[in-house]
Amino acid sequence: MNRTEFIIATAIILFVAFALGWFANWLVHRFIRVSHSDVGELDRMAQELHEAEETRDQAITYLQQREAELTNQLSQTEAELAATMDGLREARQEAEHMRAYYERGQG
Repeated sequence: MNRTEFIIATAIILFVAFALGWFANWLVHRFIRVSHSDVGELDRMAQELHEAEETRDQAITYLQQREAELTNQLSQTEAELAATMDGLREARQEAEHMRAYYERGQG
């Protein structure tokens, strides 16, 4: 194989490699290409996801506020219950003292 034949063979091999690379690139872009309807659908889905996240955040905020209100109401109710129980205990003690005093006065 002389020099000219070597150059021609190398040129043919490089041309075939270039052609195969170009064809492979064309195939890849042909199958990966996104249509305008797909882009529109992706935009719509992204908007719906954003709205769903906002709704979720609003629900979480509402639940946190409601939980704080209920916790406050529970604390107030427990305080009222404790005060009522203390008052009832004092009333029972006073009734017991009055009963004992009355029984001593009768007896």
